[in-house]
Amino acid sequence: MISRVQLAACLVLFVSSTSVHAQKQQVIGAPPEASNMKLVGNSDLQARSAYQPTIHHQGDRWIAYIGHHGGTDDVPAPLNPMTGQAEPNGTSIVDVTDPAHPKYLRHLPGQEGKYESGGAQMVRVCDGKSLPKGDPNAVYMLRTFGSEAHEIWNVADPANPVLVTRIAGLKDTHKNWWECDTGTAYLVSGAPDWRTRRMTQVYDLSDPAHPQKIRDFGLPGQEPGATGAVPTELHGPISTGPAGNRVFFGYGTNKGGILQIVDREKLLNGPKEPTPDNLRYPEISRLPMSAFNGAHTTFPMLDMPVAEFAEDRDGKTRDIVMIVDEAILNECGEARQMVWFADVTTEARPMMISSYTVPEASGQFCQRGGRFGSHSSNESMAPVYYKKMAFIAFFNAGVRALDIRDPYHPKEVGYFIPSITSATDKRCIPIEGGERCKVAIQTNNVETDDRGYIYIVDRANTGMHVLELTGPARAVAGLPKN
Repeated sequence: MISRVQLAACLVLFVSSTSVHAQKQQVIGAPPEASNMKLVGNSDLQARSAYQPTIHHQGDRWIAYIGHHGGTDDVPAPLNPMTGQAEPNGTSIVDVTDPAHPKYLRHLPGQEGKYESGGAQMVRVCDGKSLPKGDPNAVYMLRTFGSEAHEIWNVADPANPVLVTRIAGLKDTHKNWWECDTGTAYLVSGAPDWRTRRMTQVYDLSDPAHPQKIRDFGLPGQEPGATGAVPTELHGPISTGPAGNRVFFGYGTNKGGILQIVDREKLLNGPKEPTPDNLRYPEISRLPMSAFNGAHTTFPMLDMPVAEFAEDRDGKTRDIVMIVDEAILNECGEARQMVWFADVTTEARPMMISSYTVPEASGQFCQRGGRFGSHSSNESMAPVYYKKMAFIAFFNAGVRALDIRDPYHPKEVGYFIPSITSATDKRCIPIEGGERCKVAIQTNNVETDDRGYIYIVDRANTGMHVLELTGPARAVAGLPKN
């Protein structure tokens, strides 16, 4: 039985669609706000709240795999116009070979549930020919399944995914990292016997059909049987693989953050039993953050040349980690969540060197509704932008393009704030006698592809926007004029 709300959502999708494959929402209100960035194309993603986009070059095609949060109270299972069925939010698969005309290929339902309790938020993709024991004809998509499992699908035909395997029995799954050249995966999980909501389960997924667990990992005090205060929970890791031999873990989201630098070889091959000593063994150092700020994304940029230091005898290059906090509360109901740059060249003594935020007064963002503050950065290490530009999702302030060539002085060089549409969901705060709700853009996550396109997705059901740089911002990245 389809509810009135779901039927209304269906009618909005059908009335406003140009085709089943490239749905367009009716834009309402003000036009997009932009500087040195422009809209190339968009997809409404069936009006599903979106989290992680991953863009994969697949043969002669470019495919976007987008993870979704769970549904809302009003629409717990949006209607899929391609099947005519109400489906729990899961994974959208979109052909973006022509970025001006994205083609929606498939919605793969996730776990039933609302908001953080359902959907399939995280997605990573590896070619079978890259994985040491993968099927060379396969393309593997690793995704979370709500809060209870990790799944691997064969998406060689992206319109017809096939389930390969499932790692289940967990409490909370989130922002994973997968090394395609080795198959090592750092799966953010909630193991039932651990004392924290999220920790790391390290797996060998070099043969996706036969996952092999390597170990559990977290901060001392989070392990089974520990006592006392429980350290800040994990948000997500990023590995530099065997060549860099480092894994950068970010703990916390909007408070009590920690950047942890770990020796990858010791993590994988050291003693596995989760005792305090064994958990400390692979750690090189950690950088505690303020009680006001967390560590959602910890993005490494190692051996980075800094022009200002070019004539210095030492320190011409630096190892930098960009740390991005996550804003949680609507209408500035917390400390500002920002972007931080840490110099980890001397690994035993990492230090903060700079920060960035969108000036609130530039758009009266605390009054616009929804969240204002940072959330995530692009994570692609493709040469087109790596160590030159970073793109930061800033919720109701859209996406921000930063010139990071001098990480001691990051500089905004462009931005794009999409228009709200007929599908954009409200965001509410409690007030005396009830609640106040506003409709606002909530740019949630961002990724780039090797061609230089920027992809942003919206937490408040506004879909995906494909962008490109214009004007002086293109020169920062070394792109030709357009």
